[in-house]
Amino acid sequence: MSGIFTGAGVGPGDSELMTLKAVRAIEECSVIAIPVSDSTLEAPVYETAGSEDGRNEAYLERCVAYQIAVGASPETAEKDRIYLPMPMIKEKERLKAIHDQDAEAVAQLLDEDKNVVFLTLGDPTVYSTCMYVHKRLKRAGYTTQIIPGIPSFCAAAARMDIPLVENRQELHVLPASYDIEESLHLPGTKVLMKAGRKMGEVKRLLTEKEMDAVMVENCGMENEKIYFGAEEIPEQAGYYSLLVVKEKQTGGRER
Repeated sequence: MSGIFTGAGVGPGDSELMTLKAVRAIEECSVIAIPVSDSTLEAPVYETAGSEDGRNEAYLERCVAYQIAVGASPETAEKDRIYLPMPMIKEKERLKAIHDQDAEAVAQLLDEDKNVVFLTLGDPTVYSTCMYVHKRLKRAGYTTQIIPGIPSFCAAAARMDIPLVENRQELHVLPASYDIEESLHLPGTKVLMKAGRKMGEVKRLLTEKEMDAVMVENCGMENEKIYFGAEEIPEQAGYYSLLVVKEKQTGGRER
C-alpha cells in the first residue's frame, strides 16, 4: 500500500478563499510539497517538522501558496516538508530531468505510505507546476487526486466587481509570456496570465489596438494593485499579474 499524492489549490492570495477540502487535506497529510523556483535549490530536499534550516526558511517565506495555507490552517507549519526545484526556465530537456527527479523523490515518500499534498497557487489544473509531478506519478501507477482552488482570473474579476463573460461570449485564457498578438483578435474576453516579464510589450499591443483592459497585480494579497485601462498599466509588473481584456462595446442597450 502506498500514500496518496494530492495537488491542492489554495486560491489566488486571500486565505479566506481557500476551500475547506484543501484545509482538511493539509491537516490529514504527512508531508507538504513546496515548489521552489529559486535556482539555488538543485535537488529535492526533505525536512522534518521542527528541524528548520535557514535556507529552507527563505524558501517558505517566498512560497506564496505556503503562506496562504498557513493563514487558513496553522497546522501547515507543523508538517514535514519536501522542497521541489521548479525553476522558471524553458529548456525542455533540463526541465524534464528536474521534473523526473521531483516525481521520484515524492514517489519514495508515497512508497513509505505517506500522503503528500503539493500546494499550488490558484487552481492545480491551470498552468500549475504541480501537474508535472502529478502526471508522472499517475503514469507510474500511484494514487493521485486534485483539489480545485479558486482560479486567479475568477478572483480578479470578483475583485474588480465585473463579470468575465455573459450570454454567448467566449472566454480565452492565454499565457502572456508567449506571443499573444494573434490571440488578441479572438472574440469575447481574453485573460492574460503570467504577463509580468512581458508587460511592456503587452501594454503596447493593448494600447495600439485600443482594447479595454483591466489588470490586477497580486490579487488578494497585501500588496495588491489594480489598474483600469491600458494607459494605467505599468511597463514592469510582478509575476502575479493578470489582465482581463474585454471587447469594446459597439453601442446598444446593456443587458
